[in-house]
Amino acid sequence: MDLLNELLSIPRNPRHTPWICPLLLIADLILCILVVKYIPCQTHTNTHTPTQKDTEIDWRTYMQQTTLYLSGERSYDKLQGSTGPLVYPAAHLYTYQLLHALTDKGENVKLAQTLFLALYLATLALVMLCYRLAAPKTIPPYIFVLLVLSKRLHSIFMLSWGLGVKMSLLLALPAVGAVLWQGAGRNRAVGLVGVMGQVQILIGYPFLAANAKSYLSRAFEFSRQFLFKWTVNWRFVGEEVFLSRTFSIALLVAHGALLTVFLATRWLRPSGASLPGAFQQLFRPPPKTVRARIASKVTPDFVLMSVLSAMIVGCLCARSLHYQFFAYIAWSSPYLLWRSGLHPVLVYVVWAAQEWAWNVYPSTSASSMVVVGSLAVTAFAAWWGAAGESTTQPPTAGHPHRD
Repeated sequence: MDLLNELLSIPRNPRHTPWICPLLLIADLILCILVVKYIPCQTHTNTHTPTQKDTEIDWRTYMQQTTLYLSGERSYDKLQGSTGPLVYPAAHLYTYQLLHALTDKGENVKLAQTLFLALYLATLALVMLCYRLAAPKTIPPYIFVLLVLSKRLHSIFMLSWGLGVKMSLLLALPAVGAVLWQGAGRNRAVGLVGVMGQVQILIGYPFLAANAKSYLSRAFEFSRQFLFKWTVNWRFVGEEVFLSRTFSIALLVAHGALLTVFLATRWLRPSGASLPGAFQQLFRPPPKTVRARIASKVTPDFVLMSVLSAMIVGCLCARSLHYQFFAYIAWSSPYLLWRSGLHPVLVYVVWAAQEWAWNVYPSTSASSMVVVGSLAVTAFAAWWGAAGESTTQPPTAGHPHRD
């Protein structure tokens, strides 16, 4: 009986996390190898309607766009593929330029899958490390299991759905700004933001020099008219509402309101400042001793909670999510749900609903409702979970702080 109780306690006992994580990585490696070896990667073209069997939608397009770039084309509006124009920043193109060279101009899809397999495992290991750094003594093994179970996430990486360098990372910038300002101080934060901008200019320079308007309008097209047939999240509102300007503005207002709530009540907790007070401190920084005290409260848990919650809020209010966006969601929600203090069963229920919805292809009204619903639950969980201990210690594995 004692042995049975010990075995049953393993999933919730943080003491077992250090040896379970490597085992999960090894098990996932084996699974990924089997996926690449036995599941065919079929090509979708624009000559037929996509079906469930189509596992490769964007790879050929990216290779076509890369071929145009290598032929000397530098105007972004002329970098086209069979499924549409290039709409990602230049780092995306450079990434696929390397893959173009390594995979015989994109013909060796198996090698591409193997390279994405390595990228997937490296990213998974990094996510696990971030979780453990944020809550080294409290996060239980059952949370890490959720990181390796997603069928959709495996398909995004190994079956070339088209994971790219996207401007979607801008969704995290509000939280990143709050973290940098409180953790590094105003001057260093401004300097780091400047470096970010300079890097983007350097990356995009060949295209900015050739046709700046074309590059900025394509790579950072905030007014893009999304196609209803590809949306994963808001299908249930109907095409007329989805395409309306009113709906677009409503989502933008909701996004701004949620960011304001998180900033005012959660992301400024280390400084203890109100929104007006934080604005004043941008012009009159507090004394050095006060800045040091604030920085000491910018813990790994606070950083992870802030950045992940910003991504989830951004995805919740996004006008259209496509399947590759799940890469941002799948590895964010387990930590946020756990930190909220939800019972493990409820964490798994929300995760399972989310996983089901993202595996429905093409999306339906029902699946899109579940996508939006699970994002809303996770966003609220993120806000709730950051209420008390985000600048000190996360809840213990067996006794969440909201029990």
